[in-house]
Amino acid sequence: MIEAGSSLCKLRLPVVASPMFIVSGPELLIAQCKAGIVGSMPALNARPSAQLDEWLNEIREHLLEWDRNHPSQPAGPFAVNLIVHKTNQRLDEDLDAVVRHKVPIVITSLGAREDVNAAVHAYGGMVLHDVINNRFAHKAIEKGADGLIAVAAGAGGHAGTKSPFALVQEIRRWFQGLLVLSGAIANGRSVLAAQAMGADLAYIGSAFIATDEARATDAYKRMIVECDSDDVVYSDFFTGVHGNYLKPSIRAAGLDPDHLVRSEASPLRFANHNKPWKDIWGCGQGIGAIQETTSVSELVDRLQREYTGAVQEFSFR
Repeated sequence: MIEAGSSLCKLRLPVVASPMFIVSGPELLIAQCKAGIVGSMPALNARPSAQLDEWLNEIREHLLEWDRNHPSQPAGPFAVNLIVHKTNQRLDEDLDAVVRHKVPIVITSLGAREDVNAAVHAYGGMVLHDVINNRFAHKAIEKGADGLIAVAAGAGGHAGTKSPFALVQEIRRWFQGLLVLSGAIANGRSVLAAQAMGADLAYIGSAFIATDEARATDAYKRMIVECDSDDVVYSDFFTGVHGNYLKPSIRAAGLDPDHLVRSEASPLRFANHNKPWKDIWGCGQGIGAIQETTSVSELVDRLQREYTGAVQEFSFR
């Protein structure tokens, strides 16, 4: 449930753009916010970590200027993703930057931390935690998260295996707070479907890879446009955690995507010294809806038209 008076009530479209490793930078985030949705990026995309301060200053300045010049079309709020797992040696430094800049929404991943939630709440920020099952959802709320991102089967990155129908209905049996749904959502009808299932907002990532503002290579963007769900493989070969990847990028690395055998010793090492995420490209199963590379504004316009059309269609049934 979106609380009355929340900035999320003023979104042009009930969508949160998901933070994508390497792909999401300030250019993409700013364009998403200007288009009227929640824009986001991972803190880890700022390298070195000191660059996060620079990026957050840039984001604030651009969005404040946009709001001054477009009072009737304010920018959506923005979010920063923090990996809170103990292996993230930058967490304290990145969290300090988030607190200094009072980032409106913080998306936490790979573990739930009470201290992180408390730090964000201290300045009035909101914490959304991504989960792949109902057990993790309970833990996140118990540790102070304000809302949940249900990462269902078909999502890009480290996706879960649960059907969105199963995952949402299990969470909604006990949790009536803010719920965002992730998993193969790439058109406006799917955004409405997410709401019909019980989610408040849709979480969209892969569709934004094929945009002008994304920090993806041209080859990556072309692959998103040319491929569909048959070209996506779910594997733990590359990082030790299951995720969805584009088969053509795996072939380009000299591997057979249909016969991946993970090394027990080091899942991060594979042929030709390629790097996970940089050379092996992740995406969700919804890419069949992406037919061309466009600007973020044009993509959100399409999503808006499709969403409005679906609402009108079903209201007359």
